[in-house]
This record gives sequence, C-alpha cells and structure tokens, in this order.
Amino acid sequence: MFKILTMNNIAAEGLALFPGERYLAGPDVRDPDAILIRSASLFDYRFSPSTLAVARAGAGVNNIPVEMCSEQGIVVFNTPGANANAVKEMALAALFLASRKIIESVQWAKTLTGSACLPDSLNALIENNKAGYAGPELTGKTLGVVGLGAIGVMVANDAQALGMNVTGFDPYISVDAAWKLSRNVKKAESLESLLAESDYVTIHIPYSESTRGLFGAEKIRRMKKGARLINLARGGLAQETDIIAALDSGHLALYLTDFPTPELLAHPKVICTPHLGASTPEAEINCAVMAVRQIMDFLETGAIKNSVNYPRCSLANQRRHRLLVANRNIPNMVGQMTTLIAGNGINITGLVNHHYGDYAYNIIDTEEKVPEPALNELRQINGIIRVRTIESAESQTERVLPEDR
Repeated sequence: MFKILTMNNIAAEGLALFPGERYLAGPDVRDPDAILIRSASLFDYRFSPSTLAVARAGAGVNNIPVEMCSEQGIVVFNTPGANANAVKEMALAALFLASRKIIESVQWAKTLTGSACLPDSLNALIENNKAGYAGPELTGKTLGVVGLGAIGVMVANDAQALGMNVTGFDPYISVDAAWKLSRNVKKAESLESLLAESDYVTIHIPYSESTRGLFGAEKIRRMKKGARLINLARGGLAQETDIIAALDSGHLALYLTDFPTPELLAHPKVICTPHLGASTPEAEINCAVMAVRQIMDFLETGAIKNSVNYPRCSLANQRRHRLLVANRNIPNMVGQMTTLIAGNGINITGLVNHHYGDYAYNIIDTEEKVPEPALNELRQINGIIRVRTIESAESQTERVLPEDR
C-alpha cells in the first residue's frame, strides 16, 4: 500500500482518486511514499527515507526545498496550467481595476449613507464627484504580456478579444503554447521593446534566480510614462522600492499586485489583492486532480510528468519487472547500469533515459527480476542517487531502497 501525507486542505475531488485498497492518504500518515501539499512549507520538514515524491497542487514550488529533494532522489511535481483559467480571469479583472478606479469609487460611495443623505442631495453628490473616479477604456490600448505559458496565452487571447492591441514576449515559448496563441498577438523582439510600447504590462513568468527583481529601475525606465503594471505571478519579480519610486514620480500610473506588503498597502497608487489569483474552487479541484494523478502514475509506473527537478520520462508497454534509477547527469551512467544488468544474465526489454540539468532518470524493463546483490552493486556506482523496483505491472507491488543516496 502506498502512503500519502497530505498537508493543507486538498480538494476532496482529488483525494477521491486514490484507490482505497492501494492507497492510504491523510494528514497523519507517517513515513509517506509521497507528500501532497498546497502552501505548506517543507523547508523545516524532516523527510522520511521512504519519500519518493512531493507534489504541489499549484504552479509555484518556492515552499519546497527543491535542491535538497533532488539530491535525495525525491521528484518534485507541480501542476502548471491547472489554475490557468482562474489566474487569467483575475488578470482580466486587474485590467479593469487598474483603469476605471472601481475600488476607489465603491469605497467613496459607501460613505454616502445616513439619514441626511436624501435622494436629491445624493444624486448631486454623485454628479459632482464622479469625475474624480474616471479612467481610460481598454479598447485600443496596448497590453504587453510578459511570459506566454498557459496563463499568459489565455490572457493575451482574451485581451485581444476585448479590443486591445496585444504584444507578447517569451523567448522560451513552448510549441503547445504557440499553437494556442492568437495569430493577432504581436511578437515582441525583446522585453525592452514590449515595455516601451505598452500602456499596460502584465507579468506571467516563473520566479527564479534569473527573474528575481527583474522589474526594477532599469526595466521600469523602459516603460511608457503613465503605464500600469500588473503582477499576479510572484511578488519577488518586482523591486518594491523601485516600483514605489516610479509611482511617486508619476512614471508609473498604478501597480496592481497579488502580493501585499506593508509598504505597498500604504501607497495610494497600489492596488493589493490578498493572493487571490488561483483562489477559486475550480482551480483547487483542477490542481488537486492533476497532482494526485501525477503521484499515482509515478508511484505505479515510474513515469514523470511536470517535475521541476527531474526530466519528463515514461516508457509504454510496461513489463513485469521495472527498474527505476535517479542519478547525476555525468558520462557513462547508462553504460555502467546496462553492463551490470547484462553481467547478471538479465535481458533488458525496454529502456529510456532522460536528463534535466544536473540530474537524470532511467526506466529499465527487464525479462527477469534484478536480484538483490545486483541492486546493491548498482547502488554503489558513483553518481547513483536512488533505485527502486516495480515488480509487477498488474499488482503494482513495489520495493523501495530508501538507503540509496
């Protein structure tokens, strides 16, 4: 039986996919085979040697010690695209909120209460003050979409349908995303050219060392005077002090972010929402379902999809005996493994090897069970991080070698 530790409230629709006869899932599980989380931090969590995978029901993995997991052969999954529609709708709402001073006008209107506020005087107050809450229309304005993944493509297409002129920039756009992108979305040759021509800029890129603080003084200077910046991706993508300075100088008209800080909350030209980007019941269900399916596929067949630290890898037509090996991406690893297996008189019926950065992953099907002494030899090969075997495609009985590091 596979044991799954759940943290946070995982949507029941996802947890229901775990077959009760083969899976035990819950918040009190000890020595789990996999961990399923949303926002819980694992940086202070002591991983059990039995843990093979961590799956986050969401896109970001900044609450997971990915590097440490990689070194221990723990595959980290996320669920890109599962919450894309929720974030897309939030981005469209942000465009309207950034333009029409809707929030400010509602707050002001709520002050017009009391017995002294008669209908005639109320109408007069409204007519005399509504000009202070006017704002530009979106139609005909230029939107710059930074990052054309699942969310960015949807934002670009829908903004274009609203009558906006849309420019997108993503040097790493995938083939799937390119197929989904409207032909009317203009391709920017550089981030700087996109910033220079956009009335609105919306950010949809991952947070990493290379993108941390990307939107600082240098990039902001490239933007149109009076432009509006929307950040529903990650707070750390923007340099807060530089954003505030640009707002104070008037170079930026407004900043809307889903990541409040005390300084941003206090600024009159900043709209902060409290991490609402993916906060819909539909998105939570979609993320939970995707995360659970990825865990099950990995535990039962060894297949990897949507991992942030190990390569995508699968092998169809699973045979009775399957060997799964995680290793460092160094020369002659596959040769050493196959030589050892063949030296034990075992025929390999299927093999796939893929690498991602410093790590590689192998799925090896064999006609016979690899004996324990051979597995012990395999563990001793320099660069091998983790080994496990799946003994039967029908029963999905598995054996984990937790001591492998």
